[in-house]
Amino acid sequence: MPASNIPTLKLPGGEIVPRLGQGTWRMGESPRLRDAEVAALKLGLDLGMALIDTAEMYGDGEAERIVAEAIEGRRDEVFIVSKVLPQNASRAGTIAACERSLKRLDTDRLDLYLLHWRGRYPLKETLAGFQVLVRDGSIRAWGVSNFDVDDMEELAALPGGDAVATNQVLYNLARRGIEADLIPWCRARAIPIMAYSPVEQGRILRDSTLARVAKRHGATPAQVALAWLLRQEDMMVIPKATNAAHVRENRAALDLSLSPADLAELDGAFPAPRGARPLEML
Repeated sequence: MPASNIPTLKLPGGEIVPRLGQGTWRMGESPRLRDAEVAALKLGLDLGMALIDTAEMYGDGEAERIVAEAIEGRRDEVFIVSKVLPQNASRAGTIAACERSLKRLDTDRLDLYLLHWRGRYPLKETLAGFQVLVRDGSIRAWGVSNFDVDDMEELAALPGGDAVATNQVLYNLARRGIEADLIPWCRARAIPIMAYSPVEQGRILRDSTLARVAKRHGATPAQVALAWLLRQEDMMVIPKATNAAHVRENRAALDLSLSPADLAELDGAFPAPRGARPLEML
């Protein structure tokens, strides 16, 4: 990928990834929005947000097709993440699902392939599928999504399980449960977190404290919520945007630096967990 002023991190396998990317959840569900969704992703790439997260589940595959259209002629600029559904995550099913995603994305490889959440297949089967895909060059790295500490420990105990590149989980100001146990567990093993739904699907943006902090900085509440996550250097964040203004708003969050007083005020409105909680997911 070309150099940009987007901060990056290094995955355990050495892959360099932009820390601010683009999500595609709920894209591909409305034909009338397709052109706007493609244009938003293209603009995000122009602004350096070259990490694009998608999944076979999103729009029943249509989100992947939208990504394919957005990255046409620019594949080498992009770090593509997709996910296999748990019902497809047997060894053979994982390989077949990846092949379908590659076809929809019109590419010969995924940069990162995730198990979307736990299902009925043993982790060793999914892992075996991932290992074949890595060996064959269909994926560069693999990871998981919606895994709690006990899931991560089970995975790490498998032969080759320590090659997990990331855990994509729900994390934002209103969903801080992972700070008590999952984040420390992953940090101890240098496994970065990828935060989805960073503005809680817009629900936290009406909070008065968030608005007050944003006003002090001449920013928007969404930018404050993103900056709060991005201040953590081992965190990837994947907000979704479907119009140019929203894309630019997300990118500008990188220019916002929150003060200790800002962080303390946000902690008061969105308290950190006092102990471990079950993993939340959407």
